[in-house]
Amino acid sequence: MLDETGISHECGLFGIWGNEEAARLTYYGLHSLQHRGQDGAGIVVKNGDLLSRTKGLGLLTDVFTNELMVNMHGTSAIGHVLYSTGGKPDHAAIQPLLFHFERSSLALCHNGALTNAPSLRSKLEEYGSIFQTTSNSEVLAHIIKRTRQTTFTESIRRALSQVKGGFAFLLLTQSQMIAARDPRGLRPLVLGRLGEAYVVASETCALDTVGATYERDVAPGEIIVIDDKGIKTGFFTDDRELTVCGMEYIYIARPDSNIQGINVHTSRKNAGMILAKESPTKADVVIASPDTGISAAIGYAEATGIPYEIGLIRNRYVGRTFIAPSQQMREQGVKMKLSAVRSIVEGKSVVLVEDSIVRGTTGKVIINLLRETGAKEVHMKVAAPMFKYPCFYGIDLPSPKELIAHRHTPKQIAKLIGVDSLAFISEKGLAEAVGIPSDAKCRGLCLACFTGNYPSDLCDFKEV
Repeated sequence: MLDETGISHECGLFGIWGNEEAARLTYYGLHSLQHRGQDGAGIVVKNGDLLSRTKGLGLLTDVFTNELMVNMHGTSAIGHVLYSTGGKPDHAAIQPLLFHFERSSLALCHNGALTNAPSLRSKLEEYGSIFQTTSNSEVLAHIIKRTRQTTFTESIRRALSQVKGGFAFLLLTQSQMIAARDPRGLRPLVLGRLGEAYVVASETCALDTVGATYERDVAPGEIIVIDDKGIKTGFFTDDRELTVCGMEYIYIARPDSNIQGINVHTSRKNAGMILAKESPTKADVVIASPDTGISAAIGYAEATGIPYEIGLIRNRYVGRTFIAPSQQMREQGVKMKLSAVRSIVEGKSVVLVEDSIVRGTTGKVIINLLRETGAKEVHMKVAAPMFKYPCFYGIDLPSPKELIAHRHTPKQIAKLIGVDSLAFISEKGLAEAVGIPSDAKCRGLCLACFTGNYPSDLCDFKEV
């Protein structure tokens, strides 16, 4: 629902080492992560000493036909679904990136954003590096190549200590698969087992899809090296402190995924129950903005005793490609995606539960839709705090001037979008809902896009 409002999903990673069906399993794993990126997809397969890549623009099913899949053979693979943060998707930026050197090859894919990528890229170009893409993911590969250590693993360790921001990386060579997570754990990454094979993925839902057993979350600042002898773990920095992204729980991750051992659906339902305590409202019915508002709406209804009903229906056959630049076309796009159930809302006082408000565009159109369908009152409850600041760690948010809460109070926003009342969950309430305590320095749960307190150095970007 938030595609029209300005929040865009992150990318998704999946890798497997030591299985004859590596390509097929990677396809299935990426399919379960399609919600994290719909602009492009790619898979690199290791067959003996050969690394080969298949990639393309669009959804996974658009890129990987049956004819392609039957010819993708190998015992290990890494894959990526892309959300392009730079506007129109670029075929060259579709990951995994693949580099062939004189004696070796390296495939790399990345979820997140490097806050010092511009300055690193500038220095690398001064030293003679020639970049193939505009993606900041490529920076790590160039640093690895220039970091001459006794082992390849040590080169990666040294390279990772130089990049800043939020990231999860997967790398594949002829002899190893390597996974790494940023020192704050901003971007999620989990480790699993499928028989004798090891699996790494952005979310646990991908492990479930391929039948893998969850082992654990990759720790902040951890590097994991997997080869035919087994698995080795270590850290590339001593400055480590968990600060997992709050937006994973609010919007990005699938409800059936667990992040840091916490189920996403449960955290969203908890948010709805806490909203009911923080902002009780008398009403006839509770409805959700589909789909990411559903869990919170169930929680709100359960806590208040107000019946939960399906009051808005989403048309699943209107694709993301309908997104248009003009306000009029954006509003039309929302109407094409949603319709209200008249028998549920007509003549009723309605509590509408949203996952978040960014520009306010979608909310305004939904409220108008409910009014046109006969709703007597509409009270909006938002299962996220007020978005006031941009994210520099991999979530593509609008600039502050486009964030409605950056410029307006809740009362002003309520008037602008046309609701009878509006309430946001508190930052403390969100942390309680997730179950990861957070303080003003963003320790535990990152709430930087609500508070402006960033847990990791912004480097080349100015704080706002």
